[in-house]
Amino acid sequence: MSDFAYYTEEGLKKLKDDLYEMKSVQRPRISEQIAEARDKGDLSENAEYDAAKEAQGLLEMRIAKMEELISKARIIDNSLMDNSKVFILSTVKIKNVSNGMEMQYTLVAESEADLKEKKISVDSPIGKGLLGKKVNDIADIQTPNGIMQFEIIDITR
Repeated sequence: MSDFAYYTEEGLKKLKDDLYEMKSVQRPRISEQIAEARDKGDLSENAEYDAAKEAQGLLEMRIAKMEELISKARIIDNSLMDNSKVFILSTVKIKNVSNGMEMQYTLVAESEADLKEKKISVDSPIGKGLLGKKVNDIADIQTPNGIMQFEIIDITR
């Protein structure tokens, strides 16, 4: 398995924007809170100081994780991708074999998943089950209610 994570241009931009906001807005705000709490005197019994230091630690962990994500991010040019199989950024029309219900989803990186926009993660059970499938293939997807079968009707970009 690759150490890279694949994103759309918009998805990577959102990650970078979130990182910028953490570094340029949240970090200075927490530093101010620490300074204000420090000015109030005895640090050994200063709950505001302890809370601000804890928030600072959590923010620094989030920043480090976000920087690592961005360093491993790669942008996918879906114009060069093959539509014969389901890959990340494929838009897949599927049919539930048991009830005939049809759905359409776009497979994206986990951080870009948004069910309201019909974007599901390639790491989700359905996403994993669809990867590599072709039109007319049946995907067996393990769900909490048992195995569901979906027929691949169409693959587009």
